[in-house]
Amino acid sequence: MTGPKHSCGVVGIAATYNVVPALQKTLMIIQHRGQESAGITVFNDDGKMDILAGSGLVQVALPSNRLAELKGNSGIGHVRYPTADSKDEKNIQPFKVTTNFGAVAVAHNGEITNYDELEAKYLSAGYSFTTNSGSELVTKILSKHMSQHNDPIKAMKSMMGELEGSYALTIQIDNRIFGIRDPYGLRPLCIGEIEEGHIVVSESAAIDALNGTFIRDVAPGEIIEVMHDHFIPHKGPAHKHKANCMFEWVYFARPDSVIDEREVYDVRKRIGEILARECPADVDIIMPIPDSGRAHAIGFSIASGIPYEEGFMKNRFAERTFILPDQKERELAVSMKMNPIKSTVEGKRMVIVDDSIVRGTTLKKLISMLRKAGAKEVHVRVGSPPVIAPCYYGVDMRSREQFVANGRSNKEVCDIIGADSLGYISIEGLVEAINKPESELCLGCVSGKYPTRIPGETQRFQSKLNEEF
Repeated sequence: MTGPKHSCGVVGIAATYNVVPALQKTLMIIQHRGQESAGITVFNDDGKMDILAGSGLVQVALPSNRLAELKGNSGIGHVRYPTADSKDEKNIQPFKVTTNFGAVAVAHNGEITNYDELEAKYLSAGYSFTTNSGSELVTKILSKHMSQHNDPIKAMKSMMGELEGSYALTIQIDNRIFGIRDPYGLRPLCIGEIEEGHIVVSESAAIDALNGTFIRDVAPGEIIEVMHDHFIPHKGPAHKHKANCMFEWVYFARPDSVIDEREVYDVRKRIGEILARECPADVDIIMPIPDSGRAHAIGFSIASGIPYEEGFMKNRFAERTFILPDQKERELAVSMKMNPIKSTVEGKRMVIVDDSIVRGTTLKKLISMLRKAGAKEVHVRVGSPPVIAPCYYGVDMRSREQFVANGRSNKEVCDIIGADSLGYISIEGLVEAINKPESELCLGCVSGKYPTRIPGETQRFQSKLNEEF
């Protein structure tokens, strides 16, 4: 994959038994959403909240000997890739504090776009911050409103009225577990029933892994309290115009997940079919950039009638290059991660299908490897429109200068990456593939129009929060 880094994945579980193994398994299932750190909190039998967190993959951050020391019937978890936050270990989540109404832990996927304004506001009011994490900010705001309302639901609704940007939150207040989705629905969150318990989690594939039953997505602006035998929904502030992130279907989510009523695999295959219609090519084979381009390539092959072939052998033990925090690490990891299958590519004209292009450096390396393996022609087809604008909602695409497609023609990008031709799916084609109204999608990075207020950027709608909650 040559595209954007995601930020985080979250989970919250309440059950009649020790949830620590289920939290660990869930974090391993959503590990693709962040590889830099992982953490969990649980409420133990002694009436205290325990936390275990560390840097690295789940197996490293949460070692089995330490997990064995934890026990509790409710807990939350988090896997992280840092974007706006620093990489300091003190920013590892969940973020836990002790307040006068109990212990509070917060795990956050997304980005608070008015963070600087809120931080300045609370600093001037006498609050202190030990990190630059959105989770700590959320905790401080929630604490303030809890002291005013003495009711977590009212406090959360008031907190949501202050926050702008994207957030899927799991929150633990002593032994109570809550899930919150931002008023636009920018980041995904869903509810499931598991054995003698309930779960809120970023992706439905985790529910399947626990042999659970997917119930539904958390609605934008909704607060969910999960308990072992039921869950309670609470209507919070929401916008008329939703803004589901299109990159969840294009790349971020696992293909076996269902995001906002659309199966990811089905959408990706449909993207490939539309891409073949919009950007045909006279070639011998269709090849994916594994793994994220696989379903797109299958769709392209089906629609075009051109045979599908696997042309790269992937090292399953290599880290996901796009989520690696440093560009030099990503480039070095490419040759360790991928190796061309010479019998597939030698002497062939091929289309390689990728989900997206941001910088183009990884794709350039892969095309060079294919040519060295004997490829006759290498044509590139991309399952998202050109990325031309920053993301402010938790995806590591911050500078227009880093986007290879920004201000360049397809021919110019071809020359940079070494391809014979290049074609992207159109915005209209992507919307068709997702099968949701364009007004319900966030397309900011490919259109330059954003669902929320961003200083210096264009807001697509002047949408107000509902006031009936």
